[in-house]
Amino acid sequence: MAWSTGLVGLAVGLLIAVVTAPVGVSGAVFLLPVQLSVLGVPSPAVTPTNLLFNVVAGPGALLRYRRRGILNSPLTRRLVAGTLPGVVIGAVVRVFAVPGATVFRVLVAGLLMPLGLWLIARTVWPARRAPAAEPSPRSITGLAVAVGIVGGIYGIGGGSIIGPLLAGRGMPVSRVAPAALASTFATSVAGAAAFALLSMTGSGDIAPDWYLGLGCGLGGLMGGYLGAHLQPRLPETALRLMLGALAATLGILYAVQSLR
Repeated sequence: MAWSTGLVGLAVGLLIAVVTAPVGVSGAVFLLPVQLSVLGVPSPAVTPTNLLFNVVAGPGALLRYRRRGILNSPLTRRLVAGTLPGVVIGAVVRVFAVPGATVFRVLVAGLLMPLGLWLIARTVWPARRAPAAEPSPRSITGLAVAVGIVGGIYGIGGGSIIGPLLAGRGMPVSRVAPAALASTFATSVAGAAAFALLSMTGSGDIAPDWYLGLGCGLGGLMGGYLGAHLQPRLPETALRLMLGALAATLGILYAVQSLR
């Protein structure tokens, strides 16, 4: 049964990463609903399992972006410096403050639904006035801390949220994507370590589902490399609309489930 779960995770991780890596999203944001609704992973174990996915899958896309010479940048360093402390705080909050499945679904809906609708709106109705100035370095770091906390609670590392936000502010996706993925990878390592330590002192399902996390991660490793390779060849508008629609739909689904 454990091996079959790992194989399912491999296929899911591969498909998700191929679609999400080109726009700087690790894929864990879409893996979490699969864990909760399809595979029945208990809460809060879904969060460290997502982080484990990011740790294993991240190097695939990052290697490809590094070969293209667009990984090392000031933006990457600012995102990593901000999200690293935030994800540790988020991991503590996730274990001790919001362990219930109902509350967790509300958080999922509150994150995915507005993010998806925002992405769709920004794609279908782009700003007609002069583009806004890019956020200042201090603003980027502060936003990264806040996003890191949310990412630690949600199990997505943080880069998967800040990437779309920065792209929506006018930054090129080709610049944001590698920085967001690097941030996600670094914070996921820190978050997974934090959950490992918390599992020694806390009770309940705090440790990750190792078979599922590793299986999804291996699929994401291959899918991320392929997705990053395909980025220059894929229409950005179609990818943004697809990601936005999927995020909004999943957010609505979990909002309805939480109301029940």
